[in-house]
Amino acid sequence: MDAEFKSKNADEKFCTDCGNVINIKAEICPKCGVRQTPVPGALGATAPNGKSKIAVALLAFFLGGFGVHRFYLGQIGLGFLYLLFCWTLIPSIVAFIEFILFLTMSDDAFNEKYGQV
Repeated sequence: MDAEFKSKNADEKFCTDCGNVINIKAEICPKCGVRQTPVPGALGATAPNGKSKIAVALLAFFLGGFGVHRFYLGQIGLGFLYLLFCWTLIPSIVAFIEFILFLTMSDDAFNEKYGQV
């Protein structure tokens, strides 16, 4: 049985499909052409439309009372609704709850709900 052991350097990773050693920043494997998906739970993971779950959560925490996170997600109507009622502090309470929901939401659920291109 001829087993081949592959090793990689610190700036390399294995292709998720063919297993070849590729550059860590490669989005597509040069050998098999398969797009490399980010590691689940990675902080830098983004939706297909470029929206980041962490960015939305931080916007909801710091500027959520003004609806900035809703504008970021492209939900302009909700953003204006938050702005309209920001003086009541109700949007701030709702945004804090949304902050927690965004942090606990899985990447797949976030992509399905907010990741449309």
